[in-house]
Amino acid sequence: MSKHDLGAALEAGAEAFPFVCELSLAPLVEFWTGDLASERSVRAEVGRIVAREVAKVPELLAPIDDVWLLTRHHELVDLLMSVVFPPVFWDQSYGAVMIPFQLRSVYTTPSFERLLMSDGGALKGRTPYEGGAVADLRLVLAYSLILRRMYDIDLGVNPLLVITTTDPDTGLDRHFKMHFDYRFVEVLTRQPAPSLDEETRQRLRRLATDPTALMKLLPPERFAFRGFTVFHAVEVTDAEVLSSIKRDLIDKESIISTAHFLGLQAKLRTLFRLPNLGFGLAAIDGDQVLLLNSSGRVEHACIFADSVHHRKADFIGSVYEAAVTGGRPLIVDDLGARNSRHPVEQDLMRRNVRSVLVTPLYYQDELIGTLGLGSPGVGDFTGAHLTKLEEVAPLFSMAVKRSMEELESRIQAFIKEKATNIHPTVEWRFRRAVLKVLERYQGGDSRLEMDEIVFDGVHPLYALSDIRGSSTQRALAIQADLLTQLGLGRDVLRAAHAARPLHALDELAFRVDTHVRDIEMGLRTGDETTVIAFLRKEIEPLFDHVQGFAAATRAAVEAYRGALEPRLGTVYRQRRAFEESVTLVNDTISSYLDLEEQAAQAMFPHYFDKQKTDGVDYNIYVGASLDEHGRFDPLYLRNLRIWQLMVACGIAMRTERLKPRLSLPLETTHLVLVQHMPLSIRFRFDEKRFDVDGAYNIRYEIVKKRIDKATVKHTGERLTQPGKIAIAYGQPREAAEYRDYIAYLQHLRYLGPEVEELELDDLQGVQGLRALRVTVELANARLEEPVSFGDVQRAR
Repeated sequence: MSKHDLGAALEAGAEAFPFVCELSLAPLVEFWTGDLASERSVRAEVGRIVAREVAKVPELLAPIDDVWLLTRHHELVDLLMSVVFPPVFWDQSYGAVMIPFQLRSVYTTPSFERLLMSDGGALKGRTPYEGGAVADLRLVLAYSLILRRMYDIDLGVNPLLVITTTDPDTGLDRHFKMHFDYRFVEVLTRQPAPSLDEETRQRLRRLATDPTALMKLLPPERFAFRGFTVFHAVEVTDAEVLSSIKRDLIDKESIISTAHFLGLQAKLRTLFRLPNLGFGLAAIDGDQVLLLNSSGRVEHACIFADSVHHRKADFIGSVYEAAVTGGRPLIVDDLGARNSRHPVEQDLMRRNVRSVLVTPLYYQDELIGTLGLGSPGVGDFTGAHLTKLEEVAPLFSMAVKRSMEELESRIQAFIKEKATNIHPTVEWRFRRAVLKVLERYQGGDSRLEMDEIVFDGVHPLYALSDIRGSSTQRALAIQADLLTQLGLGRDVLRAAHAARPLHALDELAFRVDTHVRDIEMGLRTGDETTVIAFLRKEIEPLFDHVQGFAAATRAAVEAYRGALEPRLGTVYRQRRAFEESVTLVNDTISSYLDLEEQAAQAMFPHYFDKQKTDGVDYNIYVGASLDEHGRFDPLYLRNLRIWQLMVACGIAMRTERLKPRLSLPLETTHLVLVQHMPLSIRFRFDEKRFDVDGAYNIRYEIVKKRIDKATVKHTGERLTQPGKIAIAYGQPREAAEYRDYIAYLQHLRYLGPEVEELELDDLQGVQGLRALRVTVELANARLEEPVSFGDVQRAR
């Protein structure tokens, strides 16, 4: 909220105040010499002394034009004022006696004079009110007093006036709430006061804050004020600053822009009464610490683009780490007295910071950052400051939380633009890359390209559940639908020719028969397009005409049209049956995989990616480089390999049980590819996916693409067979490891007793592969349940 100079506002409105106002001590003397003097008490005796002394200076009872009179008789005036400002509070209280409604003092306490009075005796400071508002407020207060005294009407006007002034000793702002006491102000009538009927009284209450309307109803020239106003000021600096900080932190730019940040710093200086206080904020995001705007570094405009990023480990041994570890504020009286100083503490001393106060910031019991205060004086922070810190810390916690959420939104938007959706396991790496982009942007680099995302030394796991002969099944479905549609078209032509034997119709029927013979011999590339184009261009345009030949022709046309799928305009029966069956198989496998994968992530976080085509295949990558903290043990790889085999058994059972529900009978086969040596994967920003990196590792990708077509050497038999799991490998030690897993699953009756050892025919670009093949015990009821991680653990 902006502040306006009170002195300028008073000066601008001085001529506009229409009432005559006279300074007089008569009401105060009346207090002393009236009922008080008639009592039989010590106080009454003082009252009688006052009466005798005032009688010697009768000019004090008259309107006072020259305030020098008060100075000349200051001892008597001090005595009179002792009931207004008790001597015991004289040096600590903020008070003044002022000419009614003039805000010009004639008698003040020392504290008031030092902070709130100008050299000319006028009230000084800054208020939220502009000049016109100050003038209106004076008028409303004047009329409120007139109505209360003369008409017994209380308008209920009680304005909250807070004046901000600068402490000359510290240069810091101080805030005071003002209270007006009119008990020593008399309301005089210079002309007969207007009488007010009930309707006018009600109208006055409605117009309580409209000075123009009040002046019309009660002309100001009919009234005058005599006496003095008692002005009391109560310091509300802490409450005002806290309220102002709260308002500032509601603004989402409060800790983003330099101007807002410096404004907050100024208010904290006022709150803590430390004119050279500096403060800094740090946000904690995982293992990263973002040093936000601070008093030593505020030259940039964007808090996160300009923030300095560190790791938590960079602060081990510092006062910041001590405060976070302790979970409560920490005061260091003198950094210079510490035997060993952390680099961050040395940096503070280079910036002339000797005493610090650090507190962790929490949001809903979650640590989200730190707030640090620093000052050049030794011992500047005391226990008294902790109470104030408790007030502001939650406000900054909310601001940091909101700003971190905004940062997260920026990061996610950037990631989605560059890389679409990212698996949660590797999201941390993309977040770091985005933050580096923002750091470079701060340094003047306008490039917004992220660094390469590469993970070295990861272990791959690959498995495939494929629909056997899906290409053949699809071709047969297309063939059947085309033959059905050609047959229906031929029926129309024959019915039309029977009604009207036209040679053109017979010629078209001959062409239809030619297409039928070609399709029956086998479907070739382009046949589907050719046949559909022939039917739409040559046959279907005749229907509207020939259906009028005879009832049989009309029925044939209706049968043709009724057999078409409306959206595609073709017969789609067998293809729909095939696609529905494929979709049901894929969804069953995919849903089961998703459920098992959620549980597997709890075993150890890993990258997972699956694709659905005619079947489902998936990739798993696991290793230390994928973990933000570098945690990994070969034990987790072993667990995942056992889990993979158990899941393959579960898929085999579920697809077998699914067969009665399929529109077309489909068989599924199951394959696991073993890769013992770790490899590197790189994110391809152009394709928005991960791929293996390096020439040596490319062989793994080649094997993945071709292994499902592998055949057993010397037999030509396909490696993958329904109801069995094929485990392809390249190294003898891989086979030995998987034999252990197979033996364990045989013990659990997941797998049958026989294990085939197979040598595979060479694939294009791949030689020397071998495989183990085992039969799944499809009748085992345990396969209907989720994978038991107890079983996985025992397999170790």
